[in-house]
Amino acid sequence: MSRAFVNEDHFVEGLPDRPVSDHPNLVTENGLRLIEAALQAARRDYGEAQAAGDRGALAGAGRDLRYWSARRASAEIVSINPDNAAVQFGNTVTIVRDDGREQSFAIVGEDEADPASGTISHVSPLARALLGKRVGDVVRAGQGEAEIIAIK
Repeated sequence: MSRAFVNEDHFVEGLPDRPVSDHPNLVTENGLRLIEAALQAARRDYGEAQAAGDRGALAGAGRDLRYWSARRASAEIVSINPDNAAVQFGNTVTIVRDDGREQSFAIVGEDEADPASGTISHVSPLARALLGKRVGDVVRAGQGEAEIIAIK
């Protein structure tokens, strides 16, 4: 009989692991809470999939559990040094672009970053351009330049 006609509902292809960044896993206190919440959710999902005998869900939950366990184990909390006037990890920086648009971004860890919500990863090109700069400095921002007008 051809293998094409064999019912293999019981077989689940292994899911590849989620890639883990080679960059240091710097996190804010909020970022660590988000990682811990994701890890807790992955543990719950894994247990539920195990109890249900759902091999597909188990594979997905196992992958997430491995990822969030690795991210939690490598997390390094970084606090803002209040005596440093330069842009640092965790700061919210306001810039004015060449076209007059004013934007604010908090520089956070990779797992916490969501540009649509105003957070960017510390390894993004914009964050790397901002780190170490001060109010009044001009940085490369996309195709143009932007001036830093506030650091919080």
